[in-house]
This record gives sequence, C-alpha cells and structure tokens, in this order.
Amino acid sequence: MTNETRPHRNFYGRLKGKTLKASQKKYIEEDLSALSVGPVDWEANPQRDPIDLETRFGGKPVWLEIGFGGGEHLVHQARENPQVGIIGAEPYINGVATLLGKIRRAGVGNLAVHAGDARDLMDVLPEASIEKAFLLYPDPWPKSRHHRRRFVTPEHLQPLARVLKPGAVLRVATDIEDYVRQTLQEVPKAGLRWTAERPQDWRDAWPDWISTRYEQKALREGRTPHYMTFVKP
Repeated sequence: MTNETRPHRNFYGRLKGKTLKASQKKYIEEDLSALSVGPVDWEANPQRDPIDLETRFGGKPVWLEIGFGGGEHLVHQARENPQVGIIGAEPYINGVATLLGKIRRAGVGNLAVHAGDARDLMDVLPEASIEKAFLLYPDPWPKSRHHRRRFVTPEHLQPLARVLKPGAVLRVATDIEDYVRQTLQEVPKAGLRWTAERPQDWRDAWPDWISTRYEQKALREGRTPHYMTFVKP
C-alpha cells in the first residue's frame, strides 16, 4: 500500500489490560522497536511501504501467527524451526510485552512482531510471501450479532489468502463449535482447501503442537479442541 493512507477500520478487541509491570515496560521500551516488522506506531505512520521480508529474514521461508496471545506457541515454533522466520501479529499490548519477555528468555532470533491489527500487516506483506499461517484460539465473539467480528470473515480471509503462497498451510484451532462451523464455511470461500479425510484429522493435535494456556482453560471447562488444516492450492 505504497503512498496510500491507512484505511479506516473498526477494531473491537482489547488493546490493553492491566497496568504493565516494570519489567514488561522495559521489554517494550528496549526490544519492541528492533523486533517490529514495520513501524512500532502504525497510527503515527499512515504511509505504507511494502515489507522487505527477504532482507528481514535473510531469505528464510516466512510463517505468520495471527493473534499470538501470550506467545508460547510462537516461541515454541521459532525455537523448533530456526530455518524459518516467523512474524507474530497481536494488538493486545500486554500479550506483546509477555511475548517479548519469552523471547529474551528463549534467546530465539528468528522472530518479528507486529503489535497491531493483522489487517494492517497484511496490507504491506508481499503477495504470496507466507508459507504457513496459524490462527489459534481466536476471539470467539459468541453472540450471533458479533459473528461478523470474527477473523474467519472475508474482510480478514481474503487479504490472508493474498499473502499465502501456493501450497501454503493455514492451521486453525478453536474450542468453539460454532467457530468451527463458520471456519469450514468461510475459509474454502477464500480459496483454501480443508485437508481432513477422517475425524482424527481434526480431533488430534498437530505433531508439533504445544498446548497453550487458552487450550488448557478450554479443557478444564469441558470444551473440545478442533484442529483444522487448510492448504492454498
């Protein structure tokens, strides 16, 4: 989106929670700028230049996690896959601060962070640049009138499909059955094929999965996780 201003978009999720701890403020002040893909303050930088992923990650394949929460899965994947570069997008600043602390402790160097709306990031990602994407326990927006706010809507899925390479994989995990329904309805409309051939393909977690705190909460409350895999032809 070179030489264009940022389109107006409604954002419905939380941007900030409890007051950040001193250590978290330190992570934000000292680490976020260097790890950011694009400007730290996107609101103050309305003009958008395409992101040079080749330079950023040294030619590595690039993965994307949308809404990384506390960052445990993101850091796990970075640690286990040093041959790739991974971008984490998350607007909730408390989650960003938590991730930055995890990155320091893990010592991983193949991560970049977008501390904002994933739609803004996808505006400036090159077409067909992402080899794998993760949407893990996204905000369920359970009320029917709020379903249009979910990520699995054309407003989000069409830009995501644009930046996925042919053959790229999208993983979606959720414990909300109606979110499963909407995912299976909307993701194929964006041009991605569901790969499941038998019930175990969505009942069993991926071999490299690490259970997150959100999943543990779902299990404690008696909800069943679903693990859906899609491929862009």
